[in-house]
Amino acid sequence: MMARIGDWAEAEAFLAAHPDVEAVDIVLTDANGIGRGKIIRRHEVEALYKQGRHLPSSILGLDVTGEDVEETGLVWSVGDADLRAWPIAGTLVPLPWTSPRRAQVLVSLYHLDGHPHGADPRHAMAAQIDAMAADGRYPAGAFELEFYLLDAEPGPDGRPRPAAMALDGRRHGQVQVYGLDDLDGMQPFFGPVYQAAKVQGLPLETLISEYAPGQYELTLHYRRDLLRAADDLVMLKRLVRAMARRQGMVACFMAKPFAAHAGSGMHLHVSLNDSQGNNLFAEDEGAVSPNPLLSHAIGGLAATMGDGMLAFAPHANSWRRFVAKLYAPVQPTWGVNDRSVALRIPAGPVTARRVEHRPAGVDANPYLVGATVLAGMRHGMAHAIDPGPAADYQGFTQETPFARTMPGDWRAAIAQAQGSDFLKDALGADLHRSFIAIKQAELFRVAGCIPDTDYHLYLHQV
Repeated sequence: MMARIGDWAEAEAFLAAHPDVEAVDIVLTDANGIGRGKIIRRHEVEALYKQGRHLPSSILGLDVTGEDVEETGLVWSVGDADLRAWPIAGTLVPLPWTSPRRAQVLVSLYHLDGHPHGADPRHAMAAQIDAMAADGRYPAGAFELEFYLLDAEPGPDGRPRPAAMALDGRRHGQVQVYGLDDLDGMQPFFGPVYQAAKVQGLPLETLISEYAPGQYELTLHYRRDLLRAADDLVMLKRLVRAMARRQGMVACFMAKPFAAHAGSGMHLHVSLNDSQGNNLFAEDEGAVSPNPLLSHAIGGLAATMGDGMLAFAPHANSWRRFVAKLYAPVQPTWGVNDRSVALRIPAGPVTARRVEHRPAGVDANPYLVGATVLAGMRHGMAHAIDPGPAADYQGFTQETPFARTMPGDWRAAIAQAQGSDFLKDALGADLHRSFIAIKQAELFRVAGCIPDTDYHLYLHQV
């Protein structure tokens, strides 16, 4: 598979259908899941599709602030040399909220001789999909997007606060999970979001008021191509952020922006098809236990979860989300129709069996999540790993055979990921090295700051 490169015929037809488009954002997703690139003019699009576009190697070696991380080996040790970005087929879409009108296209990075660059996260996920295909298995699925809408300006206490209702300016501090009035109050925002998603061909579906004031969830339709499902998530985050900005709000994709309220996840629903599109996880009616292939896939995900936690919870703030009974998994548990677990088999037709992978926060890179999840499933199926008994609605407290493999915090997750042969295989050696270096640089930056809490607790007390 690798990233299928778009051809000029696709772009030529797009430009003919959109004569008002004056420029195009070319968007490369870095290790932190941040979109980076350039805005090119309309007349430059043909060269992008026919010749690629040079981008510096350091663009994949940046920390979350956009500063170089020399330890990635992607900056001055290679002279910050140019690489070549190629457009991804099917991702050239309008940006209907822009004026003058622009479009965007996702790109992947390649060496000048044409082979994929090992530090590009999208290539890592594509490699895992190719490995699945070699065994006659084709992953399908979709991501869910949880996020907060915040006021652009802080509240009276100087801290972020949930956005007022776009319809009437009303405020409240209640949770109101599944509240329809809150969704109605935000229709001036979500209506244009759905319209823009339709223009971009994003299969946007259900809208939910989530488990905190100002928190929402958007779901995407299942894709038979899991790589395209990750593209959907990347494009949807960019769309939501842009639409929020234009309505005087901030779309917040921090995993845990408020200590007293639920964090935001990025759940991945995934199944495996055969070459004819049949679900390999399907079960017979009345089955008392999961399909063995599904069971082994879950076993692999549980066994490798500790090594993969840095991909699922990549930032210091990510780890604040793991609080029992706030719908974030704290153990490598599994269950059927049970939201207390990390690996959930949702209720539904037995022909549509899938696993919902729940550990990842919304701040994670979907390509890294996808690559790590698929590698874990492959590991479990190759070694017929038994996941142990289902949690039976005790996922927050149940001890599992794999609990001892879980890191306790971000620092431990970085150290465990650094020494993990599993994660190195899942991401590839180049991305594993650069990702760890980026996370270590971020750790040093966080550790070098003195938070206000320290002064509050210790300044006059010790």
